[in-house]
Amino acid sequence: MAVSRYDSDPIPTPPPEQATKFSRADLVFYGVDHSGISFEARVFIDNAGASAETPVEDPSYVGSFHIFGHGGCFGEEGHCDVPRGPQDPFDQRLPHRLLPHTMMVGITDFLRERLQRDDTAPITVTVIPVARGMFDGQGETTEDLLKFERLALVTYD
Repeated sequence: MAVSRYDSDPIPTPPPEQATKFSRADLVFYGVDHSGISFEARVFIDNAGASAETPVEDPSYVGSFHIFGHGGCFGEEGHCDVPRGPQDPFDQRLPHRLLPHTMMVGITDFLRERLQRDDTAPITVTVIPVARGMFDGQGETTEDLLKFERLALVTYD
């Protein structure tokens, strides 16, 4: 999915008695594309009105991750195509440099405080991509920045 913003479906949270049982909680973004330009992805919880102008001091802001983009493809046809399927176990080459990333935003304190207030409502996650400077001239706009496969709330014992 490529979007100028991302609003998740409701994500269930652990029961309140789990608030002291996990050592860490992360929002994990799987399959994040980094083939375009660089940007910051600001993450908000339960703030569907968040935008690039929403200050990071807002209580709904939980953190961000940064994509240091590849900047597009300048090679021949197929040069930047990411191979699909597993790499041969005897292939000694490094993995393709455009393989999607996994990015995490820690929300341990946010989730623990919420659960300690007995707030068990599902959370909704809003992600706003913010690019600084000029675009690279390849037609990318903010609608093209944020691309990832899926999002999960993960807690660790």
